[in-house]
Amino acid sequence: MANGATLILFFLVSVLLPNLNQVLGAERCGPSAIVITQSRTNKIVEGKPEYVVSVSNACGCAQSKVVVQCYGLSSVESVDARAIRPVDDERCMLGGGRPISKGTPLKFKYAWMTPQDFPVVSTQIHC
Repeated sequence: MANGATLILFFLVSVLLPNLNQVLGAERCGPSAIVITQSRTNKIVEGKPEYVVSVSNACGCAQSKVVVQCYGLSSVESVDARAIRPVDDERCMLGGGRPISKGTPLKFKYAWMTPQDFPVVSTQIHC
């Protein structure tokens, strides 16, 4: 009986272990794994400072359909719609909904009086 139990345990470990990193990684993923930083460039556009925003994914799994609060995304310069675009009066979609992978940040620039906040609302995890 011990050999049968050992065989079943070995089988379960061999099936589950390869997927363990993905399962554990998925728990650390989600909106909190999307890191948004921004800083001023040295450029002034129509009297307003320009900011560059970098969106990174700290999760080992790609995340798509990343939605942030943006309240219409105010800017006196045109903003790359492939990087960020409003979906309604309060929220914006990043990267056209395409996956953002770890190590491949998404960047865009805007110019406004003050830096805007971009809290992450939701994501879709791909493990």
